[in-house]
Amino acid sequence: MSNEISLTGIKPSGTPHIGNYLGMISPALELAKEYQALYFIADYHALTTVKDRVTLKRLTYDVAASWLALGLDPNNVIFYRQSDIPEVMELTWILACFTSKGLLNRAHAYKAAVEENLERGFSADEGINSGLFFYPALMAADILLFDTNYVPVGLDQKQHIEIARDIAQAINSNYGEVLTLPEAVIREDVRTIPGLDGRKMSKSYENVIPMFAPSKQLRKSVMRIVTDSRQPDEPKDPETDNVFAIYKHFAQPEDVERVRQRYLEGGLAYSQIKNDLYELLETEFAEAREQYGQFMEDWDYLEQVLLQGAEKARKISQPKIAKVRKALGID
Repeated sequence: MSNEISLTGIKPSGTPHIGNYLGMISPALELAKEYQALYFIADYHALTTVKDRVTLKRLTYDVAASWLALGLDPNNVIFYRQSDIPEVMELTWILACFTSKGLLNRAHAYKAAVEENLERGFSADEGINSGLFFYPALMAADILLFDTNYVPVGLDQKQHIEIARDIAQAINSNYGEVLTLPEAVIREDVRTIPGLDGRKMSKSYENVIPMFAPSKQLRKSVMRIVTDSRQPDEPKDPETDNVFAIYKHFAQPEDVERVRQRYLEGGLAYSQIKNDLYELLETEFAEAREQYGQFMEDWDYLEQVLLQGAEKARKISQPKIAKVRKALGID
C-alpha cells in the first residue's frame, strides 16, 4: 500500500443517495485499497444549514452507518468526525488569513446563493451566513491538515480542491513547502448523475434515489424518473436518457451494450428499463440496507468507532498543526 493519503468527507445532511455512492463513496472505498485512507463526517460543514442539535446528531450517525454498511472497515482506514479534530478549526483560521475575499466570492455555493437572492428581488447576501461564505476555507483545512494527496469528489466539488491548492500555494510561497497540494479524483464516467427530474441528483433538489429505501419505496422512486414520450417501438438515444444514465453504472458491461442497442433500434419500453434498474439497485443495496438498519439501532457502537478514528487522526493532525505554527513563527 502506498504511503500517499486519500481523504474525503461527507456532510451529514441526509442519508447518502446513489449519486453520492457513484460519485464519491465507491471511488473512495476503492482508493482505500491502494492508499492510506482518511474519511470523515463533516458535521461542522452541516452547521451552515442544520441548526437543531438532535437532528445533527442523528444525521451524523446516519452517515456513519451508511459508510460502514457499504463496506468501510474502520480497522483499515481512519474514520472520524470532523468536530473531534480541534486542529481543523485552528488551521481554518490560519488559511483564512491567506485567502482573498475575491476567491471566496467565486465559490460556486456562495455565487449560487447570491444569484438566487437577486433573482427573487432580495439583497445579494440576504439569509447567507458567514459559514457558507467561508465554507471553502474549512474544506481546505480538512484536506491540507492531513497532507492529503488525493480527494475523490464529484465534479461539482472540483472547485473546492482548486481553492485548497490556491490557499496552500499562498502559504508555501511565504513559508516554504509547508502544505501538500492535493489532487481531485473525479471518475469521468460519473461526472454528473441525473436525479429523478433529470437535473443533477441532489438532496437540495429533492430528486434523489436513496440507497437504503425499503424495496417498495425504491421501486417507486425509480418509476418516477423522468423520460420523454417516445413509444416502446420508437428508437431512443441512450446517451440522453435519465434511466440509462444510471443503469449503465450497475449493469454488467454485456448487458449495457445489449440495452444500448435496443434503445437505438427500438423495441424497449421505458417501463421495462426502469424495472430492470430497480432490480439492479435492489440487488446492489439489499444487504447493505439491512446492515445500515442494524447500525442505526446501535449509536453507542457508532460513537465508539468515530472516537477511535479521531484518536488515530489526531496522531497526524497534531504534529501537522505544530509544523504549520512553527513555520508561521507562532510556536
